[in-house]
Amino acid sequence: ALAEAMRHDSQVLMEEKIAGRECTVGILADEPLPIVEVRPKTGIYDYQTKYSAGTTDYFCPAPFDEATTARVQAAALGAFKAIGGRDYSRVDVIVQPDGEPVVLEVNTLPGMTETSLLPKAAAAAGFSYPDLCQRMVDLALKRAKAGG
Repeated sequence: ALAEAMRHDSQVLMEEKIAGRECTVGILADEPLPIVEVRPKTGIYDYQTKYSAGTTDYFCPAPFDEATTARVQAAALGAFKAIGGRDYSRVDVIVQPDGEPVVLEVNTLPGMTETSLLPKAAAAAGFSYPDLCQRMVDLALKRAKAGG
């Protein structure tokens, strides 16, 4: 594939394939929420499986042992802090077969529909959707009052 791509341009962007379980970790007020594991019923988690009802199963909290859960949440929180995240976020992670997390990206403006992944994680932590929204507003107001 690389040789074929190089036939068309002298610069090629490559990405390592990371095998494992697809997960996401919501962050709220510098605290990781329960992990959501994403399992498409067929194929990969793409636009179709994300937005078509009934094509993906979500497990929250994800069925990991305590040590793996702690590693995944710590990696997500570390990524959030590394980019200077504030108030809330959602961090996408692949958990490799040996339990090691690989952070894919930090979503600083995650989806906020009632079926989005951050609200799923917040619900598992005991926040209703209105409570989550209010908490997000309160965090922003607190930061604004502090001049941050």
